[in-house]
Amino acid sequence: MRFLGVCFGFIFLLSLSGCATMRKNDSMEMQGLKNQVSVLESQLKIKDDEIATLQDSLRVKESKSATPALRRNIGEVKSRPTMRQIQQSLKNAGYSPGSVDGVSGRKTREAIKAFQRDNKITPDGRAGKKTWELLKEYLDKKSK
Repeated sequence: MRFLGVCFGFIFLLSLSGCATMRKNDSMEMQGLKNQVSVLESQLKIKDDEIATLQDSLRVKESKSATPALRRNIGEVKSRPTMRQIQQSLKNAGYSPGSVDGVSGRKTREAIKAFQRDNKITPDGRAGKKTWELLKEYLDKKSK
């Protein structure tokens, strides 16, 4: 009987030491995970800074390249305007053609129609001679 008690005591002590080892391993694993999270957060911060720098560079480059092209287009008003000139005139006149990108999209056509309706021209969404004659005065000035 005494032998049986000693065996149970030994098993009990052995199980307690296993639990302590498990807790130590869990603590070490948790610390390792925390370290990995810290590394990933610092990498994310670096990438966010890179993105911000690239976005700033892109804005500067776009502003430098767009300004001379816009001035060149404004100065060269021909009998047939470019889509960029039409869009800029619409924008300056208070009609929203979307972005001034030289592409005639849905927003540009809707802006032309609105301008035509307001100026008693049949709204077809095209900047024909009548429309352009009225619209070109807004090319280099903002009125609305």
